[in-house]
Amino acid sequence: MPSPLLLPMAAHVALAALLYVLLTIARAPKIWGIGQRADGSNPWAMIEPRISANLSNQFEWPLFFYAACLLLIQAQVDSAAAVVLAWVFIGGRLLHSGVQIFTSNVRLRGLVFTINFLAVLGLWAVVLQVWMAG
Repeated sequence: MPSPLLLPMAAHVALAALLYVLLTIARAPKIWGIGQRADGSNPWAMIEPRISANLSNQFEWPLFFYAACLLLIQAQVDSAAAVVLAWVFIGGRLLHSGVQIFTSNVRLRGLVFTINFLAVLGLWAVVLQVWMAG
């Protein structure tokens, strides 16, 4: 039976894929001329850099999420706490993406990032607990 940690990992892959699609749509008026305004401007010009920055963020702190999940899967750890923390991380990533893309509220973005940060630290606490017990 596959590890329950695979679902939150797949959910993050889906989020990154969605962001690639959104970035492609946001860049379409500039790159292909599709969806340009009558004056030739890009209606997505203000949001495109935010989508791009958020997509880049998906390859920073989430690296530690994947490493912890893979170590737990490899160790065949069946931890409800790890699964809950993984889903909290995904929820936090979704919130972080929404805040970063649709607002310019850096303080709120930092607070939401804290959810992701703490969830991954919690996953690593589970990894270390397994390592020290084993």
